[in-house]
Amino acid sequence: MEDDYHPGPLLVEWYEQYLVDQDVTAFVRLTSRRYFVGTLQRIALEGHRSSRRAAILALGRLADYTANNIVGCALADSDRGVRTLAEQAICRLWMRVGTAADQRMLVAIEEQLDDREYDRAATLAAKLIQQTPWIAQAWYQRGAAYYQLGQYEAAVRDCNQALEINAYHFQAASIMGHAYLSQGSLLSALESFRRTLRLNPSMEEVRAQVIRLQRTLKQDKPE
Repeated sequence: MEDDYHPGPLLVEWYEQYLVDQDVTAFVRLTSRRYFVGTLQRIALEGHRSSRRAAILALGRLADYTANNIVGCALADSDRGVRTLAEQAICRLWMRVGTAADQRMLVAIEEQLDDREYDRAATLAAKLIQQTPWIAQAWYQRGAAYYQLGQYEAAVRDCNQALEINAYHFQAASIMGHAYLSQGSLLSALESFRRTLRLNPSMEEVRAQVIRLQRTLKQDKPE
């Protein structure tokens, strides 16, 4: 078991100061002057607990989609703090892909989803998919819009495509589970929710869904 405190490099000192003052701007400024993104990725994989937390926090602010695999692995880190920071960080990385125009479009689609303008979100996402079909986040966003519109088969297809492109996209796996559940496909829903938890073990609501589905399927199983 790791010590609660590890006298690590400057990165850890700055992270501990961030915990006190909550000034993420200062933390990012100091970190960016001293550490390359590649170094932060190595620390995220190999460092002690405090170092991994600091590295993931920094990657969420400084890295782009190329850090997806490293931060994706951190979703299942042994330390809860690392997992929490990784979940926040990776959602930022998913929006930092493609050109500046692509990224602005991703933000616009997200705003439409937040405003519950699901038809508009689906239309914008479809446009982005046509232009850049390799952006997983666009497929996920359209899948999320389709789910809210009750178009469950389309939601499953789009979220499955998002996962084909980005195997760490736990949100897409979760939407697939909910879409299958809405269709009454309990076994497929269970498989999707289990996949979600393998990617992101911290999703307690999904864990509860898994438990409920396991009980339901067990009860429905013929003797």
